[in-house]
Amino acid sequence: MNIVIQKGDLTQITCDAIVNPANSYGFMGGGVAGAIKRVGGTQIEKEAISKAPIPVGSAIHTDSGSLPCKYVIHAPTMRQPAMRINVENVKAATQAAFKLGIKLGLRTIAIPGMGTGVGGVPVDDAAKLIVNISKKFIEEFDKIFLIDRNEEMIEAFRKYL
Repeated sequence: MNIVIQKGDLTQITCDAIVNPANSYGFMGGGVAGAIKRVGGTQIEKEAISKAPIPVGSAIHTDSGSLPCKYVIHAPTMRQPAMRINVENVKAATQAAFKLGIKLGLRTIAIPGMGTGVGGVPVDDAAKLIVNISKKFIEEFDKIFLIDRNEEMIEAFRKYL
């Protein structure tokens, strides 16, 4: 199977695009978004903000700055920064990220645990959904990386793969 589960840093993976579980305004303050901005550069956030608002269930792409990927796909899981969300937002964001990846002609994409930080979605719920959606899109990509720093997220990804 072309789904690879990897414990590690999303900002260090070499692929066509990484997915940022964003907010609709494009602000990249904390969590995964903050790490992407710190490593890749503030121009990623500036470009995302210039394309906002980005509704939950849609996605945009930006340049990747100094990251080892071509693009950052910003797929909002929440309207406002640091909002509590439900698993339906994770579903909408994950599907939007994959659809944009196909539109961009990407062959590889890396997705973290979406919505499990400040969004408050239980790790197990998010992992089950992300793995099941990844399986539906597997024919469209050479490789899908499910990557996270959190061991609990990695174990949950493995459980559902």
